[in-house]
Amino acid sequence: MATTKKTVLKKVEPKLTKDLITTMYMEYVLEHGQRPASVFKFCKEHNIEEGTFYNFFGSFQGIREFIWVSFFDNTINVLHKNPAYSTYPNREKMLSFFYTFFEVLTENRSYVLYALHEQKDTLKSLGQLRDLRLKVRYYSGELIEEANDEKSSRLTKNPVSIFSEGAWLQTLFLMKYWMDDNSARFEKTDVAIEKSVNAIFDVFNTTPLESILDFGKFLFKENFSRSK
Repeated sequence: MATTKKTVLKKVEPKLTKDLITTMYMEYVLEHGQRPASVFKFCKEHNIEEGTFYNFFGSFQGIREFIWVSFFDNTINVLHKNPAYSTYPNREKMLSFFYTFFEVLTENRSYVLYALHEQKDTLKSLGQLRDLRLKVRYYSGELIEEANDEKSSRLTKNPVSIFSEGAWLQTLFLMKYWMDDNSARFEKTDVAIEKSVNAIFDVFNTTPLESILDFGKFLFKENFSRSK
């Protein structure tokens, strides 16, 4: 009887990429509740040459900043998969951006809460959002420039830098609101997104009063109910 030769399949290790290292880092901090003690120990645990790690990131801070940029890039990719997105008016584009961005954050909520609560110093926590801020300001700035192009008078055009920074502050406000939101499917955050975007765009279009009052009433009601 002829014998068959057993073929031994060699395990193929996944190719190391920035995304793979990022996933390893996120899983580590969630499982251990803290950052790795050092790049050396992190690499040893994941069977990575320390020099290879530095081909992708200069430090753990680089990973932390890259994670937030990835959240933004994923959001934009999802938006552009919808053929109708390019036809939306700017207000709808901004609404779609925030709705999608917070869907991405929700998928990674455990990490986001850890990352933003890791350090008691708020300014240090916000340091990881540096590149995200640039992305949000650039995105919102493009929307503002498009709207300015449609205005015939220079007097009615709005300064891009001021309104793009306002969009970033709006992002920070909504992130804080979402972090504290205990409603099912974060429905209150969706309401906050809608009201805040309407308020911002009504300011942009110089017809602010109704939306500003509506948004203010919403914030007062929410803050009052939480303080009980």
